[in-house]
Amino acid sequence: MEHSVERKRLLAYHERKANWKNWGPYLSERAWGTVREDYSAYGTAWDYLPHDHARSRTYRWNEDGLAGISDRFQYLCFALALWNGRDPILKERLFGLNGHEGNHGEDVKEQYFYLDNIPTHCYMKMLYKYPQRAYPYAELVAENGRRGFEDFEYELLDSGIFEENRYFDVLVEYAKAGENDMLVRISATNHAAEPAPITLLPTLWYRNTWSWGYPTGPMGDVTGKPNIKRLSNTVIEATHTSQGKYFLFADDPGGFLFTENETNNERLFGVANASPFVKDAFHRYLIQDEKGAVNPDQEGTKTAVIYHNTVQPGETYTVRLRLADGDHAQPFSDFEAIFAERLAEADAFYGELQGESLTQEEKNVQRQALAGMLWTKQMYYFDVNQWLDGDPGTPPPPDNRRQGRNHNWDHLNNFDIISMPDKWEYPWYAAWDLAFHCLPLTLVDADFAKRQLELMGRVWYMHPNGQFPAYEWAFGDVNPPVHAWATWQVYCMDGALNGRLDRTFLEGIYHKLALNFTWWVNRKDADDRNIFQGGFLGLDNISLFDRSASLPTGGHIDQSDGTSWMGFYSLGMMKIALELARENPVYQNLATKFYEHFLRIAHAMTNVGGKGFCLWDEEDGFFYDVLHLPDESILHLRVRSLVGLIPLLAVETLEPELLQAMPDFTRRMHWFTDKRPDLSGNMASIDVPGTGKRIITSILTPERLVRVLHYMLDEEEFLSPFGIRSISKYHEQHPYILHIGSETFSIHYEPAESRGGLFGGNSNWRGPIWFPINYLIIESLREFHSYYGDQLKVECPTGSGTMMTLEEVAQELSRRLVQLFLPDDEGRRPVYGGLTQFHEDPLWRDYILFYEYFNGDNGAGLGASHQTGWTGLVANLLQTTLERPH
Repeated sequence: MEHSVERKRLLAYHERKANWKNWGPYLSERAWGTVREDYSAYGTAWDYLPHDHARSRTYRWNEDGLAGISDRFQYLCFALALWNGRDPILKERLFGLNGHEGNHGEDVKEQYFYLDNIPTHCYMKMLYKYPQRAYPYAELVAENGRRGFEDFEYELLDSGIFEENRYFDVLVEYAKAGENDMLVRISATNHAAEPAPITLLPTLWYRNTWSWGYPTGPMGDVTGKPNIKRLSNTVIEATHTSQGKYFLFADDPGGFLFTENETNNERLFGVANASPFVKDAFHRYLIQDEKGAVNPDQEGTKTAVIYHNTVQPGETYTVRLRLADGDHAQPFSDFEAIFAERLAEADAFYGELQGESLTQEEKNVQRQALAGMLWTKQMYYFDVNQWLDGDPGTPPPPDNRRQGRNHNWDHLNNFDIISMPDKWEYPWYAAWDLAFHCLPLTLVDADFAKRQLELMGRVWYMHPNGQFPAYEWAFGDVNPPVHAWATWQVYCMDGALNGRLDRTFLEGIYHKLALNFTWWVNRKDADDRNIFQGGFLGLDNISLFDRSASLPTGGHIDQSDGTSWMGFYSLGMMKIALELARENPVYQNLATKFYEHFLRIAHAMTNVGGKGFCLWDEEDGFFYDVLHLPDESILHLRVRSLVGLIPLLAVETLEPELLQAMPDFTRRMHWFTDKRPDLSGNMASIDVPGTGKRIITSILTPERLVRVLHYMLDEEEFLSPFGIRSISKYHEQHPYILHIGSETFSIHYEPAESRGGLFGGNSNWRGPIWFPINYLIIESLREFHSYYGDQLKVECPTGSGTMMTLEEVAQELSRRLVQLFLPDDEGRRPVYGGLTQFHEDPLWRDYILFYEYFNGDNGAGLGASHQTGWTGLVANLLQTTLERPH
């Protein structure tokens, strides 16, 4: 089959014949309030560089902007700024509340949508809804400040600012004419019944790399201050010592503004500026009418093109620009033709992926999900040792930072394009999120997905002790070990899509995973009982206690999920080793080693260290965490939560052909069964062939599997209309309450936002639906089905009388998750809950947000509104043209 033009570009990039990804959406949506920019004594990142400073203060590590792009080194940046004639602040970046201001943590307060993108970013489209009234900055802060954990968040839509359609749809589109030749089309449509003014300021600037006092810049580039200057009434020239020249062509501009990307020390710190031209000059020029704020010589390191118009009702004002590394005598002669060609190529690319099996609504959901995945790439730059020491050209940071946040990660030096969970709420990578991102990314760009997985094992990421970095707020936190699983999924999907299996990738990452596995065994199984303590493991507030801190009761918790994750990890490593053993038999030894690890973990979960207590509760038919108190008493924490469902994930089936090709491994596997029945007696038996003569390795015997699924598929417990809840609805009327001494601890089913401040209160694992665990459950059910086949059926929903195979259950869960984003019989998308505009207004209803998590009762989106990251897995659920990896 003839591949699309975009697939051919990706192949050229893979073969290093072309650099189509040199430019992309690599700007953050928020650089203020991040750990990287925090040089405070006590790690108060939100306070050190707040939103109010962002327009005036130069960033140290990376830039942000509205609908912006940059080159991969982020030397040169381009984004849009806006002014409606009423706002008190020039709209150069998205606004939101910081972690202290929001009643449920940090939260962006804007309406914007990633509508289209392809992997080389040869076509991109983003929509920003810009109010015509003054943006209610103070109102949003004050009202959310009045609200508590029990209240809903106060959103921009709640303010009434979009009433009477008094807003512009600002559409920003990019099309590449060449690798370093970007066409930009910006259109503002007035949806109000009256004319409305708008000023568009397409802005070009250099990231400040010259003020930090180093003799050489990042990546070894010679430091020299770049320059941007006006060449004519329509052309700007930008010159960088490493990057060379770029030209910005503006079609019929109203003029140019120039300044320097330098901090306004006078405004922020009361210290005289070295130059009168500083970062916030365009804000002061337009809004404060300070005409002297901009450089009359029309040069600097930051420039903006002025476009001003009063747009009539229903009309659209469009401007055109071109940013290229070469001169163009007629830069706009082929502009519309190139845009039409790139859009057609994008349509062909997605047509090739989606085929004919999806409905138009399903195609729309999948394409917007993948667009969000591609828009949320970011240039992530962070040298921890440099950050701890401070820069030669700036005042030294407080000494106690050397004992503060991330001080033991001073080897970490990141400078890469990385997939972010959400470029506003989480503008930093999170290790376990990233593993899930790689599955939808593989559908469109397997090379990028594989690089994301490889990065975590690079020497300038992974700790010398083998730990993967979690995220910049605390690189040493512990996330679930999902990288081996993601590696296998990406390996198989890549092979199916591209017709070749990349064993070099698989073998290269396997050795890094082995180091990480060893770290887990050495650091998280402190008692050497194959029971793991792990910590919070990404599930934030799912427990009675903060599992990352010392327990208020004393003692420690044996974690059902932590131990199950390690069983899951062991089987993933075994699976990869067996695949590598097809070409190198030595890997059979490693496969055996990981199989033994799995056996010991599975045994320990049902007979902890031979001490007569279990994580499995035979009376309830469920797995629980076990609390060890200082007086040596032991207590099951009988909370029915995902903690008890995660043992489902530790399952693999092995094909008979594979076992025949691995005689050493097969012999040793059966040796454990024969000689160590104490280890293998409480798990699914490998001596009973299943469908297709496969064998199964699983923590759960078929009897225990059915008992766990009884709870999971009960609509009064875990099964919601839109997926599996994180805590059983049973706890709504029956909260779990624990009395220890004079202290009382309790946990309730909370279907929406968190009612407490644990982990900042900005996420909730006590009831809502989360895509990553749901996706893993679906995959595990399919793995079980590949063994049990039609012989095992369970009631779904529990009590309904409808019997389903486990494959049918997986399909039903997938359907429920996808339904979050599709219009129901009344045309309402459950993801939007009570937001009537998204249900009824044709100007809103086709735009889809991929939230961080979802209400356990009605499916309404919650948390970060643009966390396409792992919620982008909906693209995989919709993808029916690929066989599931085995």
